Amino acid sequence: MSVVNGERSYDAIIVGARPAGAATAMLLARAGLRVLVVDKAQHGADTLSTHALMRAGVLQLTRWGLLDQIVAAGTPPIRQATFYVGSDRTTIPVKAANGVDALYAPRRTVLDPIIADAAGACGAELRYGVTVKGLRRDSTGRVIGITGQDHLGRPVSVRAPLTVGADGMSSRVAHWAGAPTDHRGTAASAIYYGYWTGIATQGYEWYFRHGAGAGAIPTNDGQTCVYAATARGRHQPDQRQSPANRFRQLLIAAAPELAERLADGTPAGPLHHFGGRPGHLRRAAGPGWALVGDAGYFKDPITPHGITDALRDAELLARAIIDSLSVHSDQTVPLAGYQATRDRLSLPLFTATDAVASYTWDSTQVNALLRQNSAAMAAEVAAILTGHADAPQASLPHQHRPAGV
Repeated sequence: MSVVNGERSYDAIIVGARPAGAATAMLLARAGLRVLVVDKAQHGADTLSTHALMRAGVLQLTRWGLLDQIVAAGTPPIRQATFYVGSDRTTIPVKAANGVDALYAPRRTVLDPIIADAAGACGAELRYGVTVKGLRRDSTGRVIGITGQDHLGRPVSVRAPLTVGADGMSSRVAHWAGAPTDHRGTAASAIYYGYWTGIATQGYEWYFRHGAGAGAIPTNDGQTCVYAATARGRHQPDQRQSPANRFRQLLIAAAPELAERLADGTPAGPLHHFGGRPGHLRRAAGPGWALVGDAGYFKDPITPHGITDALRDAELLARAIIDSLSVHSDQTVPLAGYQATRDRLSLPLFTATDAVASYTWDSTQVNALLRQNSAAMAAEVAAILTGHADAPQASLPHQHRPAGV
């Protein structure tokens, strides 16, 4: 942080301290940039999540030196994924490759503070309880910072040549920046999920049957996240029924075997409901601003891949920002490259997931869509392995398996 004309100034301001924003901040701070991260929530707060990390996400946490903390927090290793499509069952083991021998699904109360604390340890300044109220602009309309207030109601006004929106799928930064939506989904899942103990699982379990989907995801504290989903338009809940009854009926339709096992488990908290919203792929950057995570790219959670996407795009964006400062005098070229790479990797996942979220498929069709997702995940891993985006600790650089198992 520096002071210009009596006010604080940074190289980048990041709005949102969840995985996308915190990982971007960490990589920028490792490269020696002055970074401010603001978030209206509190450090370590829980949030809506499917938890599951795919191979690309685990690979990144490994390379960044953070996976050991995830493991030390008691996050169970996932060594296989089982797909139940109609009456067919396929189990795929997690094969060791590129330093990854298991997948993980940490609670957000574990994952988010680990990444945020790593950003802080690298020199990023994190300020929680800050509500951003708008973007600052210069006389040309270029974004030059943010305005807002802290948890005590005191005004906040800071400057930076780049403001990054990492503030979720309803991003206010995207709205204020006028980021157009380049690709919009047509389908959305209505989802119930909760946590149970005493559920016997063997890794990730994914179910696709009778116009519905479900899953079981082992996570921290001996708990398993279990969800059931169907098309938002098809889901017309009887308000006379309790959420527990609605969830159970949907789970029986999608995964009767899992519903039987769940009866032997113990709930570890209330049920949660996500009403669903179509996915989007927004313009990734403009004059003085950029988007990362769900702010720029959100797809239906029926193919749990959101956190992996967030970590991937944080790495792509950090690489582009560093490149703009070390090679180019204009941010436009590297940030355009960020969007091109993000879109190339995202669109196959986006279109396949949108089709799965329609719930109009038969077993043959959904298997084909899952294979498309599988190929796209393999492409992500390849891009990360060849990208070398994890910047050196203190200096600017001069340049920049199927089904995720």
